[in-house]
Amino acid sequence: MTPPDAASVPSIRVSAAVIRDDTGRLLLVRKAGTTAFMQPGGKPEPGETPDETLVRELAEELGVIVSVTALRSLGVFHAAAANEPGHVVVADVFDVSIAGQEPAAAAEIAEIRWVTAEETGALEVAPLAVEYFLRG
Repeated sequence: MTPPDAASVPSIRVSAAVIRDDTGRLLLVRKAGTTAFMQPGGKPEPGETPDETLVRELAEELGVIVSVTALRSLGVFHAAAANEPGHVVVADVFDVSIAGQEPAAAAEIAEIRWVTAEETGALEVAPLAVEYFLRG
């Protein structure tokens, strides 16, 4: 979904993962030096496709190994950027199964949490996750 004024706002292109555990909780991460929790993922390197970006980011940030063929596209979503005021995030979002792997904070990730919508009241959560992936 595109906000009506999205064309007038600078955008940041990212790839993001929807990773759920067996109980349906969503995996969120907080990058070092930031306060908002968000879905794992990140910005593409030159020449990377959105799915390649996500595979690389998951390995670097969480130590989780997935293949491009295991990703299922959920579409492209727009939301206010959590850590860059005045910007909108344009996210290629993929449903990802980590098949029993245990994610661990690495690289710039300071903290990871498995959450439900009810558990996020005391957390600052990125608009992308709140608006689209934590709804009941």
